[in-house]
Amino acid sequence: MRAGGVRRGGLLHLGAAIDQPRVYDAGAYAELARLAERGALDFVTLDGTLAGPGPGLDTTGVLARVAHETGRIGLVPVVTTADGTPDTVAALDRVSGGRAGLLTRHAEEPGPARDRTGHRAEEPGPARDLAGHRAGEPGLSADGIGHPVDEPASAVRVTGEPGAPPGRVVRFADVTDRHTGAVAARHADVALIRAVNAAQAADLREQLTARAAEYGRAPGEPAVLACLRIDLGDGERAAEPGHGGGGPRPGPQGPLYRGGPVDLAELIAVWHAQGAVDGFHLVPVEPRRDLERLVNGTVAVLQHRGLFRTFYPGGTLREHLALARPPAVRFAGSAG
Repeated sequence: MRAGGVRRGGLLHLGAAIDQPRVYDAGAYAELARLAERGALDFVTLDGTLAGPGPGLDTTGVLARVAHETGRIGLVPVVTTADGTPDTVAALDRVSGGRAGLLTRHAEEPGPARDRTGHRAEEPGPARDLAGHRAGEPGLSADGIGHPVDEPASAVRVTGEPGAPPGRVVRFADVTDRHTGAVAARHADVALIRAVNAAQAADLREQLTARAAEYGRAPGEPAVLACLRIDLGDGERAAEPGHGGGGPRPGPQGPLYRGGPVDLAELIAVWHAQGAVDGFHLVPVEPRRDLERLVNGTVAVLQHRGLFRTFYPGGTLREHLALARPPAVRFAGSAG
């Protein structure tokens, strides 16, 4: 059940990546975030590891700048377990007025090449059993700040203004990562899956829901979004297999949709109507072009059909995603 007792499935959720390889100007990211906000998307993600060689972007710092230039859209930095989870995400949540999320991915290890679906060759495909993953592996914690899952709440330390309520950060996890699958089932607010059709997505969702139920979680928890790379520059090829109406096709970086904005809107509507997913995390292949076509084309179609919001009814990412407020997390050394 959702906050307020509403069953999941009535609301469609959309997020988009604003990654721009080799772009180091925070203003360029703010521009894309404002565009996404114009379409009333739930959130944007930013992965600093895509910035190029060297230290890469300080994603939370960039998104803090974006927070000052936007008013509603959720802001989700992507970090790896090798980097550790920055406590600055809690500060970002305060700066943005409760709009922060956090997507943690396990650092890629040297090893076997991945197959055409993007998974390691020795592992089963996207529908593999989630029950075999250990809940204690690196990943998200119950407080959403990224401490080990067994760390007591009294030990949690965050930065920022004293007295500001911690624990609001929305926890995202990529369940196609074998290191975070069980952690997602146990703690994540939002799980990202990769699938090339609605049946595959529904199968993954069923496994995740069953695993989450073992941890005592309510039906509909976590929310499930399909992660899909989009190339909206080839609308005229939509009728070809693997394009547009043919649905996404496997790729080395995950499922790829190539076609027109209207066909993408239809795909999103069908998958959501069938209950396969709660929404999508869309990753533009060509950041500016594809995000513009997503907002002005795909989202506009969904809004016209009454399937997606035209304005933000709330001000926090939890409100956008209809997530319940988590229990309060105490500061280190607090009484009680």
